[in-house]
Amino acid sequence: MRKAILLYNPLSGRRRERRLADVEAALSVLKNAGIESTVAPTRSASDATDQTKHAIAEGCDSVFACGGDGTIHDVLQGLVGSQTALGIIPLGTANSLAHDLKLPLSPANAARAALTAKPRRIAVGRVTYQDLTGKPSQRFFTVTVGIGVDAHLFYKLNPLVKRRLGTAAYCLKATRLWLTHKMENFSVEINGSGQVEVSQLLAVRIGNFGGVLRQLAPEASLERDDLRLVLFRTRSRLAYLRYVLRGLFATNWKVPGIDLVHSTGAIFCDVPQSAASIATPRIFVEADGELLGTLPAEISVIPDAVTLLVPNG
Repeated sequence: MRKAILLYNPLSGRRRERRLADVEAALSVLKNAGIESTVAPTRSASDATDQTKHAIAEGCDSVFACGGDGTIHDVLQGLVGSQTALGIIPLGTANSLAHDLKLPLSPANAARAALTAKPRRIAVGRVTYQDLTGKPSQRFFTVTVGIGVDAHLFYKLNPLVKRRLGTAAYCLKATRLWLTHKMENFSVEINGSGQVEVSQLLAVRIGNFGGVLRQLAPEASLERDDLRLVLFRTRSRLAYLRYVLRGLFATNWKVPGIDLVHSTGAIFCDVPQSAASIATPRIFVEADGELLGTLPAEISVIPDAVTLLVPNG
């Protein structure tokens, strides 16, 4: 590592009043190690992507995303296909990718871990979808794509409540949706093997989300060049609850109506043909905890896509 930039989201996480101090603590560690380092705030998702591309053009060999999974997601869009490494300073609400990498949650310690980290080329996921204005769009992801109930949560979640309550906001909104939300089925076709109807799909790249979810998709791993799919072929609220509890307690419960499969090919998702001619509620798509848009969607995996700074040990 010779030249790095730290991009931080001023609105990420709950301790916004300490955000700049946290970033400067990480910056100080890098500078003391002799690395040419600068810091800049991000203003929007597109700004973070453009800032990343500009940093690469200016010769940065490392770009640090200082924030949560959403900030990492925005920076990732400018990194895929380059040789510039992605570093992480976890300052967000959930920090799922940081948990999976076993990164220290202290900004300074996370920067120290980056100094001895091993650059590793990994696969990323890619999802195409309709944005909220109906236009085709595309995003890369490192954690997960969710279609159905979990994406509806991000559609309904108030950003101000999220910043004030942190992960508690997710739990409160998820509980309310579990009790009241009418689950809508949509069709999924995996590797051209025919269609199935589900009420929720998760395409996962990491094995440990931390917090309540923990093992959301057993056998998912950044070391693999595939996606771990969780298919909810049920609208049973009890089945949803049992699946979340299975992950929380790291058990091997088999939940009827919920299947886990690996996929290296394309996954196509759309409203079922039987419902295409009638008015149906929008089914939302999210990636890395960021609301993207609606169906139809296609999910795939791109091997050897980005360099990630993975801490030793």
